[in-house]
Amino acid sequence: MVEKRLMYGNHALVEGIIYAGCRFFAGYPITPQNEVPEYMSIRMNEEGGVFLQTESEIAAINMLFGAGAAGVRATTSSSSPGISLMQEGISYIAGADIPVLIINVVRGGPGLGNIAPAQSDYYQATRGGGHGDYFTITLAPNSVQELFEFPRLAFELAEKYRNPALILADGLLGQMMEPVEFTFEPIDPKTLPEKNYALTGCKGRERRVVRSYDLRSGKLEELNWKRYKKYQEIIKNEQRYEVINDNDADLMIVAYGTCARVAAATMKMARDKGLKVGLLRPITLWPFPKDKLAELGARINNFLVVEMNCGQMIDDVRAATRFRPQIHFHGRPGGGVPNPPEVLKKIEEILGGAQ
Repeated sequence: MVEKRLMYGNHALVEGIIYAGCRFFAGYPITPQNEVPEYMSIRMNEEGGVFLQTESEIAAINMLFGAGAAGVRATTSSSSPGISLMQEGISYIAGADIPVLIINVVRGGPGLGNIAPAQSDYYQATRGGGHGDYFTITLAPNSVQELFEFPRLAFELAEKYRNPALILADGLLGQMMEPVEFTFEPIDPKTLPEKNYALTGCKGRERRVVRSYDLRSGKLEELNWKRYKKYQEIIKNEQRYEVINDNDADLMIVAYGTCARVAAATMKMARDKGLKVGLLRPITLWPFPKDKLAELGARINNFLVVEMNCGQMIDDVRAATRFRPQIHFHGRPGGGVPNPPEVLKKIEEILGGAQ
């Protein structure tokens, strides 16, 4: 029988990280993800892992560099301003081709902002965030169940491509409670395959070097083109999404995370009124599911992007659909959360009312 528990989203994240075989966590408290390090300090101790409350977010991300270079599954979590402080370290990790997991439970911004849920870190997450030519594999859960399940997927993708992965949630998902099914058995870290780049001591073998720079003439250009090919492979193979009611849709809502839940309720309300509305939920924000959107954009005339920001993912929707359909936007920034009636009103304006 599958175990089932009622859990906070932030606590489900912790269990998902532990079940994924991670035994190293370094982080610094910030609302609305404080429950992650708080609960993690208990669970890591129970599992014989390492928990470090660091002196800053900068220290945390650099400790992940070291732990990841040693070949262990390593995680940090924070919220928007803290993730901003980590950007240099994330760039170093990407430049060293180290797989780690970063959690961002997004709050309102810019600046210190507020502690309300938001999706205003989309650009930061999907454009790399730091300096240099790199991308971060970015997953967007929309339920407490997925907060439990996505760490395992994130680690698998990170290790497959030797690239940092990021889970982009928001304060609402982190703080809500829902039933969680423990759909897979916990992974014993000792059963994970040895990594051929890990710095584990070179006695009896050739030494290994993990670094994010190379000063030899032309070498960094060569490395960046190699990574470029890797990113193209990720784009080709790892686009993930959920699509509902696209066969007869006159309008497709595109939304992720909490907004996808709002959009699903709105879609049902619209269908009850005779409006043919569908939903596409990106699960990977990078790589963005552009291939599916291109196909939808060739046959559906209207798209409505719903976000908890002033409009960020809308740029990717426009590009993916090649600017062929009408792209509309409904947003709530700075901690505002859209509700189904207001999104339905926008749909009625677009489609000219109930049919």
